[in-house]
Order: sequence, then C-alpha cells, then structure tokens
Amino acid sequence: MESATPTSEQKQAGVRRPMISKQLRKDLRAYLFLSPWIFSLLVFTAYPMLASFYFSMTKYTVLNPPRWIGLDNFVTMFTSDPLYWRAVGNTTYYTLISVPLGMLVALVLAILLNQRASGIGVYRTIYYLPSLMPVVASTLLWMVLLDPRLGLVNIGLQAIGLPRVGWLNSADWSKPGLILMSLWTGTGTAMLIFLAGLKDVPRSLTEAAMIDGANGWQRFRHVTLPLLTPTIFFNLIMGIIASFQVFGPAYVAGDGGARQAGPLNSLLMYMLLIYRNAFRFFEMGYASALALVMFIVLVLLTLVVVRSSDYWVHYEVGRR
Repeated sequence: MESATPTSEQKQAGVRRPMISKQLRKDLRAYLFLSPWIFSLLVFTAYPMLASFYFSMTKYTVLNPPRWIGLDNFVTMFTSDPLYWRAVGNTTYYTLISVPLGMLVALVLAILLNQRASGIGVYRTIYYLPSLMPVVASTLLWMVLLDPRLGLVNIGLQAIGLPRVGWLNSADWSKPGLILMSLWTGTGTAMLIFLAGLKDVPRSLTEAAMIDGANGWQRFRHVTLPLLTPTIFFNLIMGIIASFQVFGPAYVAGDGGARQAGPLNSLLMYMLLIYRNAFRFFEMGYASALALVMFIVLVLLTLVVVRSSDYWVHYEVGRR
C-alpha cells in the first residue's frame, strides 16, 4: 500500500517559484491603472507635438498633403509677416503688465482673506467665483461694462472727474481693457495659492518678530515675504505661460472672425494669430511653425526664471 505522505520530489514540484515575481505583478498592476493616462499622453500630447514639429517644416493646407519646404515658414514669419511682430508686441505688452499686476492683486487679496474673521470663508468663495465663470460669458459681461458710452466703468470714471475711455474700441486702451478683464477672472486661482502659502508660514516666526518689536510691514517684509517666495516662483511661471496662451477674451472682444482683431489689430494675441492661420486660412504648416516658436520661447523663459530662483527664492529648511 502506497503512503499518502508526499515524497520530497513531490514537495519540490509543489513549491515551484511562480513564473512572475510579486514585484513584477505589482508593477504590471500599476501600469494597468496608468494605461488610460499613458495612452492619452501618447495620443493627445506626444503625437500632436511631434506632428506639429514635422508640419512646421512643410506647406500644409489640410486639403492637400504636406509638402516639405524646410525653414521657409520661419523665414516668412520673421521677415515677411507684419502680423507676426504685431502679435508678438501685443503679447509682450500683455505679459509684462498683466503678470506682475495680477500677482500683486492676488497677493493683496490673499493677505486680506487670511485674517481671522467671522464669515471669512464666504468672502474667499466670492472672490474665487469669477475664476469659475466661462470665458465667453465673462468677456461679454466686461464688454458691456467697458462700453464707451453706457458702460459702468466709464460712468464711474466720469463720476470722480476723470474722462471717459474708449477701452475696447480704442487702439490705445484695448489691451489695458483686456488686462482689466484678466484681473477679474484670472486672479482667483493665484489668490488661493498665495493663501495656501500664507497658511504655511509658521506663526512662531511672526510672533518672535513681534516680540522683537517689528511692526506689521517689517514682519511681512522680513518674515512672510521670504517664506512666500516659493509660492511667488510657482505663480510667476504659471502666469507667464497663461499670458502667452490668452485666446478667448481676445477672440471675443476683438471679433476674431473679422479682418482685424480689435482696432488696428491691437487685440491680435499670439494664440489668436495661430488660430487664424490654422482654422481660417488653413495654413497648418505655418501655424505649426508659430506654435513651435512659442513653445521654444516659453521653455527659455521658464529656464531663466528657474535659474534665477537660486538668488531670490528662499526655503525654510535647507536647499531645495
């Protein structure tokens, strides 16, 4: 009669190592959950970027297959297209004013909303709500407010003795009007980020400065502001990127379907120029070249800000 006890050979056969290790199974499971994001990254981000780089070297009008022309699009851009330099000038003007002004307004609002007061959460919500408003709706609202004759902004200016301004109907005032829109709709997110940064400042440091006799401005200048520089650094980069990509307000306020974007093309922003060449004139190759130049400029500006951060961004503990 054979014994029911398994032999040593059977034991060894029964305890064979699995073909897939435990760590590999974990990795495969992680990649399985990440696969939708990886797929969308490759299909909707990586492939369009590579295709845009290729199309920038071609003459591509959508209806006809792309034809390789080398650097001709870039030569045309820098030497033969007056609208390109107009868009660059408008975007530069918008960036240089809207980014620092928007950060200043967001910081002031964050400081005011960082106070301990009853119902402060309601005020925070109210100040953030404009950021949730659709771009088209908010732009149409501001077009009514900035109307040269009946707009409330001009009525308020006239009430305090200032002259009426043409705003969006004036080549000189259209970009300031666009910046005024951005202050209302674009500072909410930066304000919340600044508010989070202020909450992260240790109260022990401000209380120690208060004991040493520092007033409110001195505490802010020498304690709060240095510890807030990482938040300023983040908002600065995001603000520069957003200012280069402004499109909706310029398209709606400048009547993007017309021959000119605002008076004398004063609202022709860089993204609007790309849109017109791509979807109005069907010059996809030229539009891809414009997009590539903007991408390179944004990368260079971001690198400049990152490199300069070693001199003005301070962290509470050690180096980053």
